[in-house]
Amino acid sequence: MLIDGIGTWSPKLRIKRAVVDFSSPNIAKEMHVGHLRSTIIGDTLARMLEFSNVDVLRRNHVGDWGTQFGMLIEFLLEKFPAWEDESEKAIGDLQEFYKASKKRFDEDPAFKERAHQAVVRLQGGEARYRRAWAQICEISRKEFDKVYQRLGVKLEEKGESFYNRYIPAVLEALSKQGLIEESEGARVIFIEGKNIPLIVVKSDGGYNYASTDMTALWYRLNEEKAEWIIYVTDVGQQQHFDMVFSAAKRAGWLPDDDKLYPKVNHVGFGLVLGEDGKRFRTRATEVVRLVDLLDEAKNRSKAALIERGKAAEWTEEELEKTAEAVGYGAVKYADLKNNRLTNYTFNFDQMLNDKGNTAVYLLYAHARICSIIRKSGKDIEELKKSGSIALDHPDERTLGLHLLQFAEIVEEACTNLLPNVLCEYLYNLSENFTKFYSNCQVVGSAEETSRLLLCEATAVVMRKCFHLLGIVPVYKI
Repeated sequence: MLIDGIGTWSPKLRIKRAVVDFSSPNIAKEMHVGHLRSTIIGDTLARMLEFSNVDVLRRNHVGDWGTQFGMLIEFLLEKFPAWEDESEKAIGDLQEFYKASKKRFDEDPAFKERAHQAVVRLQGGEARYRRAWAQICEISRKEFDKVYQRLGVKLEEKGESFYNRYIPAVLEALSKQGLIEESEGARVIFIEGKNIPLIVVKSDGGYNYASTDMTALWYRLNEEKAEWIIYVTDVGQQQHFDMVFSAAKRAGWLPDDDKLYPKVNHVGFGLVLGEDGKRFRTRATEVVRLVDLLDEAKNRSKAALIERGKAAEWTEEELEKTAEAVGYGAVKYADLKNNRLTNYTFNFDQMLNDKGNTAVYLLYAHARICSIIRKSGKDIEELKKSGSIALDHPDERTLGLHLLQFAEIVEEACTNLLPNVLCEYLYNLSENFTKFYSNCQVVGSAEETSRLLLCEATAVVMRKCFHLLGIVPVYKI
């Protein structure tokens, strides 16, 4: 592995292509901590699949269609008739713009009626309404990108609107199979064992989440040829996806046996709680902005580095890059180390602690290993070619055996869609290394070459774990 690279330890999965549907915020609304969880968990699942040589389609299924756009567009046209010349200035803070239009929508029946008409005109393809819609989406996208940039997450957007053109044909095919029935004016698919049916056309003739999600699933199976489709949303959406998956089985799109491919999984996750044990918010009702949250993690991390005298030793760029790696890494790891189904408490002091099971502790442990190798003065690349590893001391054996479990751990985390399995492995690896280093002298010992190679193997595996978790390693502290 040291000579040929860690890629030789990648698991071999039975599939070639997967879709991971994650993050998926709503246009014109602020991303909140629920989106943070979906983004972090989805990115890690995608990275583990990519490491396992699967072609991963990273899909951002943004909410870019629906009745709220009538309200937003009508408000824009009314308040700013010349909006096309200065749309960004007109809309300004999208959050405030959304709130103001919602207030008007709730309080003014005439405006509400015009907003409904605006939806019809947008869906009918009227050029002016399409342009306003596209502009609102673009401003939102720029806001989302600020979060994705900080997190180092790559996504390809295929929002709800993308699937519109396919919905009629997909529903027509399901009708021909006899799956869609009339019920109280709506068109529905009945699901065995469920009290309520899956509504695919509302009583007013409009489409909804189920129509879009059924169509997106059809598209991913037939057009994108995905063998495994993974949806990362909060546990509250479990029933909805269960019904969509059951309907797809009834249609013959998916096998009845969940062990066979193509297959689908809903990856649910719990809430992010504040220290008061309630849903995490800044003020009484305001949801915290993700950009502010991530910036605070970075700033706290930077303050801790300055306190340790690093401003005098490092360049400003080194300080910034390390503060980002540690701050953003701390937020990601605090989320990923928990079983995703449980709620977790957001606490800056805990996640930025340099002791215990935190990203800070692990990043510093990695930097210490790099420092040991640097201080030896030996060329590690030369040692890889000429040296060998002997595991004679019990702590060397424990560490060596733990390293060899890496591939099966990634496979387990990937197969069961549980990133916390990889976090636990990484933390135990760090603990095993600490024990080895405490009891086995490295530099200047008779076993120096073997032990330096063991240090290097540990650092390589740690770096790959960090990569899979979306965390940037640091090399000095």
